[in-house]
Amino acid sequence: MTQEQMVNERYAFERGPAEQVVTDDLDALLAALPPHISAALQPPERRTALLEVVLDLGRLPEARYPGSELVLSDREVTEEDIQYVIARIGEFGADNRAGIERTLHRISCIRNRRGKIVGLTCRIGRAVFGTIRVIEDLVMSGKSILLLGRPGVGKTTMLREVARVLADDAKKRVIIVDTSNEIGGDGDIPHPGIGRARRMQVPTPALQHAVMIEAVENHMPEVIIIDEIGTELEAAAARTIAERGVQLVGTAHGNSLENLMMNPTLSDLIGGIQSVTLGDEEARRRGTQKSILERKAPPTFDVVVEIQTWHRVAIHEDVASTVDALLRGYTVRPEVRQLMPDGTVRVIRPWDDDYEFEPEGRAPSGERLPTPTRASVVAPGAFEAPGSGAPKPVRVYPFGISRSRLEAAIRATGVPVVLVDDVREADAVLTLRNYYRRKPPALREAEELNLPTYVIKSSTAYQIEQALLQFREGERSVRRDPLLDVWRETEEAVARVLQEGRPVELPPANSYIRRLQHQIASRYNLESQSAGKEPFRRVRILPSIDAGAGR
Repeated sequence: MTQEQMVNERYAFERGPAEQVVTDDLDALLAALPPHISAALQPPERRTALLEVVLDLGRLPEARYPGSELVLSDREVTEEDIQYVIARIGEFGADNRAGIERTLHRISCIRNRRGKIVGLTCRIGRAVFGTIRVIEDLVMSGKSILLLGRPGVGKTTMLREVARVLADDAKKRVIIVDTSNEIGGDGDIPHPGIGRARRMQVPTPALQHAVMIEAVENHMPEVIIIDEIGTELEAAAARTIAERGVQLVGTAHGNSLENLMMNPTLSDLIGGIQSVTLGDEEARRRGTQKSILERKAPPTFDVVVEIQTWHRVAIHEDVASTVDALLRGYTVRPEVRQLMPDGTVRVIRPWDDDYEFEPEGRAPSGERLPTPTRASVVAPGAFEAPGSGAPKPVRVYPFGISRSRLEAAIRATGVPVVLVDDVREADAVLTLRNYYRRKPPALREAEELNLPTYVIKSSTAYQIEQALLQFREGERSVRRDPLLDVWRETEEAVARVLQEGRPVELPPANSYIRRLQHQIASRYNLESQSAGKEPFRRVRILPSIDAGAGR
């Protein structure tokens, strides 16, 4: 089997048999290349998986395929070769991109310091049916969707198919803001790959945000399609569009949702990140430092889709909950969908036994814990060795506990625990209750490092062993924060009180939980009172403030 055949076989598998190439108009691009280069690309096995043709002055011309490159001629590229191509394509815009009319091909140029073109990258554009099969239900739901993925993974191809499906199948008014003519093709007449969707061209990339707003104000769209949201102005324009009730489908730079959160320019797309200073009591309750990061506003996009390959995506369907969980230090495991060779879509949820989400070659850490959203949240401290099934030894910093007793308990339980002498090297802290109440410097430092602290009443062998058993595989510190459920339950009750105007009674809870529930109610200017006797004492949230109500 030749190299070209191997590449084509892999390419066909990645595209999937259920997908059908509508057209790649490859002959139009080959006609624009110098004859000796075009002739090298005529064999069918060299055309199927072709991604790009690269012409650099003074170097050999190359064809790029998925995972490989092929030299097309033993003659170096000359100025005449570059001018031959320039004469047969459209004009280069301010973004140094050009195209061939009525095709989806994109030609990008490299210039020297004087502005002379010394290199060309000719990318093959293809319109493909079936690329959105894995997310078609989300597209049809009316939610705003953001596509993320590395270059060449198919973001623009999927975006083009989204426009066609929404315009032709869903019969919606779709406007494409086409900055580089990569979605609708070069020329005034758009490529048939976008169906009945309308296309607005952008004079210069710097004006993309203005055209986005113009599309909403002038053409009454139900859906707006945007490729490569990359500036703060474009992010602000996207928020304006979403707030007007228009479905937004776009792409942005970045491989994952975490990348987007760390990008100060584009973080507004997922709600924005701001620093908040907590009070002493709130910081102690959360077990964090006083200065923390929180989401600033509702996300512009309801759903984030991370495109891993042509046939596999990871979906964060509730972006707000996902961002909040990540900022609190939880690991978020998205839903994975995969297009199978027979054309069916396999959905792999975070709590399934065969969950295999590995976007960067890392094995998922922690236990599977289902949550009300499609993102499964796992608390920090999941002590598992990345990339292996064996548990990683937990580094425990003991404070005020006999080291010899600890070592004996470790041998008795067989738990993979290593004792360390420096709290900064620890995964967890084990101490006695009387020390924990006094908060010596070592324990305060552990809190600042956000380390889980295990407190026992006395240093008996039984109590130490019970504490160590929490680090066993399947029991080690991967429990969900119980306060997270309390917080959500109380806020849902508050929402019902505000909406229905009737009191809502919460389940029985201990005094500490009840105090938190009272505090949450007071933040919404609602009164609350405790009723009943222990252990069934509970909090009632009232629809209005009553001066005589007691706690």
